[in-house]
Amino acid sequence: MRRGIAATALVASLALAATACGGDSDSGDKAGGPVTITWWDTSNATNEAPTYQALVKEFEAANKDIKVNFVNVPFDQAQNKFDTAAGSKGAPDVLRSEVGWTPAFAKKGFFLPLDGTEALAEQDKFKPNLIEQAKYEGKTYGVPFTTDTLAFVYNKQLFAKAGVEAPKTWDDLKTAAATIKAKTGVDGFWGSTAGYYAQPFLYGEGTDMVDAEAKKITIKSAEAKKAYGTWLSLFDGKGLHKADVTADAYAHIQDAFVNGKVASIVQGPWEITNFYKGSAFKDKNNLGIATVPAGSTGKAGAPTGGHNLSVYAGSSKEKQEAALKFVKFMTSAKAQETIALKNSTLPTRDDAYTAEVKADPGIAGYQTVLSAAQPRPALPEYSSLWGPMDDELPQIAGGKESLDKGLSDAEAAFTKLVPDFSK
Repeated sequence: MRRGIAATALVASLALAATACGGDSDSGDKAGGPVTITWWDTSNATNEAPTYQALVKEFEAANKDIKVNFVNVPFDQAQNKFDTAAGSKGAPDVLRSEVGWTPAFAKKGFFLPLDGTEALAEQDKFKPNLIEQAKYEGKTYGVPFTTDTLAFVYNKQLFAKAGVEAPKTWDDLKTAAATIKAKTGVDGFWGSTAGYYAQPFLYGEGTDMVDAEAKKITIKSAEAKKAYGTWLSLFDGKGLHKADVTADAYAHIQDAFVNGKVASIVQGPWEITNFYKGSAFKDKNNLGIATVPAGSTGKAGAPTGGHNLSVYAGSSKEKQEAALKFVKFMTSAKAQETIALKNSTLPTRDDAYTAEVKADPGIAGYQTVLSAAQPRPALPEYSSLWGPMDDELPQIAGGKESLDKGLSDAEAAFTKLVPDFSK
């Protein structure tokens, strides 16, 4: 829902054409010749993919017996495309899988368990919570490739001009936004109506959309109603920008922030490079990064996101062995450092946070908020729950539905996604 959105229709068509070279491409490998594996990369085609393509060439130069067919598939299409391909023919040998997809595809038997394989030979180097997020029913189905979380990002100059600091709570944010508006003429905060971006409000009240362990839908609990009530209140007030419920809301919010037209937003590290392209952050050190404000419980945090590299269980043994070697290379400390320096994304292993990597204030800032990131439950259907929220929250924020009606509709949609959960 967040990365790879800028991929063009041309890239999409090329991706479709290339799927025939995926896991079903054994016939293309000549006896004694290089093994060809296909990698579906789901990153932003403009900002991130070129770095991965360069690493592919580096890998091929060091492994003459392996060729990598690189295919950039738009993020918002990749999950369905892989699901379809893995269920028939043409699935790639390696997938850059969003962390929420990993348990879903593991449950279907589409991913190869990686425990004890070459790909996880350096498992102890990765952040433990990210390895946990790559597991399903006790087995590991992905190697952490990039990680992220949401943070409160702000314009230091505007905050200093208004004499305010990064807020610790949502109530603090309302006060700061009003002061910023009065002192600078700029709105202090612009929130998102997307389900993923509303998640910190739930964590701030000690709840979630569902209780996975209790197998219960909690989207209409008293805590959830309070969380979404707080979220809704941040679209109405002095210095609080009204809700944008258009299809281009993400771009509007981002553009306003990077050009100094709004003082703060909630955003992830996948936008670091784009922050620096805006007029407000020509000086990179003007970018302030803090943990998202806390709710009434005093808890603050946002979802742990990112991507794993997973290997297709339906590939031939020869291709799987080549894929495991490729995954190990792409998740090595050296490759992770290169990716961080080129793409300004967060490494998944501590030994990749070198002094040069941490010299980027964006990366250094987001690294400090990772400790507050909350892993998602290992529920295959969990990521799909944001779909109903993406439908209902704009209706609520736009005044077309009451909070109760919107959450009731979301609950009804959840019952179809997790039919064995109680209300």
